[in-house]
Amino acid sequence: MTMTSRQRVLTALERRVPDRLPVVTHHVMPYFLNTYMHGATNDEFFDYFGFDPIVWTVPHKPDAAKGEYCDPNQGELGFLESRRIFNSEWRIEAEEIPNSRYRTVRHTFCTPGGKLSMVLQSNEHTTWVAECLIKDKRDIDLLAKYMPYPTCDVDEVNRVAERFGERGIVRGHIPPFDVFGQPGTWQDACCIVGTEKMIMAAFDDPEWVHTLLKILQRRKLNFIRTMTGANYDILELGGGDASTTVISPQIFEEFVAPYDAELIQAAHDAGQRIVYHTCGGMMPILETIAAMKPDAMETFTPPAMGGDVDLKEAKRRIGDKVCMIGGFDQFHYLQGCTSEETRAAVRKCFADAGENGGYILAPSDHFFDADLELIKAFVDEAHQCVYG
Repeated sequence: MTMTSRQRVLTALERRVPDRLPVVTHHVMPYFLNTYMHGATNDEFFDYFGFDPIVWTVPHKPDAAKGEYCDPNQGELGFLESRRIFNSEWRIEAEEIPNSRYRTVRHTFCTPGGKLSMVLQSNEHTTWVAECLIKDKRDIDLLAKYMPYPTCDVDEVNRVAERFGERGIVRGHIPPFDVFGQPGTWQDACCIVGTEKMIMAAFDDPEWVHTLLKILQRRKLNFIRTMTGANYDILELGGGDASTTVISPQIFEEFVAPYDAELIQAAHDAGQRIVYHTCGGMMPILETIAAMKPDAMETFTPPAMGGDVDLKEAKRRIGDKVCMIGGFDQFHYLQGCTSEETRAAVRKCFADAGENGGYILAPSDHFFDADLELIKAFVDEAHQCVYG
């Protein structure tokens, strides 16, 4: 029986066998759509290539009873953005800084106890932190005292889910820090402190690191507890700053796993599924992540892309515990090769991880540049990878 895209992906997420190999992409990058597809929409992208579609939504709403309101100056939401929530003790002011090379914006967080600021820079591909928010260890006291906790807009999630129907899955993420962050707790902290500083502090002042992680985790937990009844299919947690390309397994076990495992349990209590995202090295921590009990893990980045994953070995070690998403080398097989080579790479992923289901083919995280014909070959070959 032919499944709908939603049925197919959910079957794999439940570690069962679908009709064929599901094929998705992590996100559809605006740069790719604008550069290669004349500004096409996400839905047009999915239809053109034949992916199993995803709709991404993370709507926040203010709690009027607490005096909260949406940032009146935020404007149209950008890529994966949510509405920022303000109150009388927390607001964010944005100021453009002249820069000849990159769009540069200083974001100032205003509280009764003082101000904090961070600088973001952007180009046509992405955005990054040029100046971190936390410059003194005492700065985190302002977050603990004044930072509001967003609430999930369950009704809006369900409207999106109803419109999307069986077309595909509804995906969101655990909210990162306002303006810039990552879903995972440690990863979020790295965005506002700086990765190197966080690693050093883990050795020099672990008590301070745990204090910060608890502050950020409380915000995420509060949001998750408002998600009951939201018709998501999967929520992303994690981020690249917790890969073993960046930190040791020991740091992961002490500063990452305990906090994010609690978030995963809270999500399950709210009726939600979690995919744990790790772009970079994973092999030394595969079992540690699986023990946190996410429903799925991604991205399984291969060595040729800077990761370390042996997909067949990963399937052997954790394939009975989680759904696996990713594993495809988009850098070498979505550009600069033949369609036959792309198809062979798809077949290898299927052979390595597809047995008994529980595997979703996807590029190992984002891609910005790709050959349209090779994407077609990638998706078409996935369609040929049938079960039964």
